Amino acid sequence: MGNPLNLPFDPIERAHDNWTARWGKSPAMAAVTSVMRAQQLLLSQLDATLKPYALTFARYEALVLLTFSSSGALPLGKIGERLMVHPTSVTNTIDRLERQGFVRRRPNPSDGRGTLAEITDAGREVVEKATRDLLDMDFGLGCYTDEERWQIFTLFRKLRVDYGDFTAES
Repeated sequence: MGNPLNLPFDPIERAHDNWTARWGKSPAMAAVTSVMRAQQLLLSQLDATLKPYALTFARYEALVLLTFSSSGALPLGKIGERLMVHPTSVTNTIDRLERQGFVRRRPNPSDGRGTLAEITDAGREVVEKATRDLLDMDFGLGCYTDEERWQIFTLFRKLRVDYGDFTAES
């Protein structure tokens, strides 16, 4: 769904025109539809960039998170919390990374029943290569300046605070 549509008109603007005729203007509808389409486009580009490494963006994020850990390992629950995904998604992601040899599971020494996911040397190597490629394509946001990218971050940060992801003071 991330392929260019090459339409002679903006389908979201057209949808908003139709919406307006039926229910009245809704900048919120136009904005959320644009956000959802942008997510499709970006995810498609990011996944295409990561495909040579047999990674999806979700798996890449998990590997990056593990590289940020001082020990290279984190409890599965912490991974889910930090990546803001359901525990089942974490399990599936770690399962796939483990099959690829990028992660290994080991017992959590501070929690006898818990499991840590630990990045392997192969995982560290693939993260470095994939990161260079993502940086080269500006994570799909090359059409924006750095200032505009910070504006996007700031606008969505406000939404994330409003939904309770974290407090504004943090």
